[in-house]
Amino acid sequence: MPLVRRFYQLGFNIEATVGTANFLKSNGIRTRLRGKLSDGSDEVIKSIQAGYVSYIINTRAILSGVHYEDGVAIRQCAVRNGVTMFTSLDTVRILLDVLEEVIPEISVI
Repeated sequence: MPLVRRFYQLGFNIEATVGTANFLKSNGIRTRLRGKLSDGSDEVIKSIQAGYVSYIINTRAILSGVHYEDGVAIRQCAVRNGVTMFTSLDTVRILLDVLEEVIPEISVI
């Protein structure tokens, strides 16, 4: 949650599937809901292909078995479309440290 909040505070739009989106919304993060691939939706893939996604954070164990095919398809789409993907939260923290240094603060009037 703290990492997502930092992206949000930097002005990034957040997209997530239903479980994550509900959690984020309940914690005050405005989130665009995207349907799961395994539920027959291609919204996640279309967002990536359209260039709406800057970063993908995918920390689920690859062999966990839960929605395994969804993760494979998202990672493949990210690679095909040149979207940076993170599988380690430590790396995400470092990226955020850098972004917070180089992106001017967004002031809301």
